[in-house]
Amino acid sequence: MARTIQQLFDLTGKTALVTGGSRGLGLQMAHALGEAGARIMVTSRKAADLEEAVQELQAAGIDARWIAADCAKEADIHRLGAETLQRMGPVDILVNNAGAAWGAPAEDHPLDAWDKVMNLNVRGYFILSQYIAKHSMIERRSGKIINIASIAGLGGNPPDMQTLAYNTSKGAVINFTRALACEWGKYGINVNAICPGFFPSRMTKGTLEAMGEERLKEHAPLLRLGDDEDLKGLTLLYASDAGKHITGQWLAVDGGVSTRTGG
Repeated sequence: MARTIQQLFDLTGKTALVTGGSRGLGLQMAHALGEAGARIMVTSRKAADLEEAVQELQAAGIDARWIAADCAKEADIHRLGAETLQRMGPVDILVNNAGAAWGAPAEDHPLDAWDKVMNLNVRGYFILSQYIAKHSMIERRSGKIINIASIAGLGGNPPDMQTLAYNTSKGAVINFTRALACEWGKYGINVNAICPGFFPSRMTKGTLEAMGEERLKEHAPLLRLGDDEDLKGLTLLYASDAGKHITGQWLAVDGGVSTRTGG
């Protein structure tokens, strides 16, 4: 007998690990998963931010915990994975969200900044996905991996927005998602990506100020930026049995910006 829609979206008994989960889009997604019944482990580099985030999640009735880790460093990623499994048991849902950006003209882009962006946005996703899959998902023949890409990974930018490394990394995340989904489908692991547009956050603050928030709103068919609810629905779809036949896909959550052509 087919399950009800409420049953398909229910995450009761599931455990989710959310990187970059102490604020912004990561915290929004942690709320979504926790509100659907999942236990949440959030991670980022700063303990103080994580403590505040977990207090917020727990105040909402969510079973949430934290581990401080730098998801650009292999040793930290392995420690994060091992401690999460030790404290929480098998991980059912992995949200690769931790990310970095850097603004510079391509001809003057510092190599160390390029490496910083790639190490966190691409290499870190791979290392953590590999660890969680090998130690939790493959043997159990079940798992959901959600990679946060960006509409910046779908093409270029206006000339005054110089984020070559970021765009390149997010394009890589999209194809990483496709390739991993093809390879791990046999293990019952779904791998999908979300491509957010502009959401107000600490990471986008400089861009919003430089580009002009009103200008960016006018560029979107829906005439608005993303808010603190707009990733919740897609995150829950990808993480739950409601999306069990979806894998290797990306979807833009951007108010329609990526549908436009000609600038």
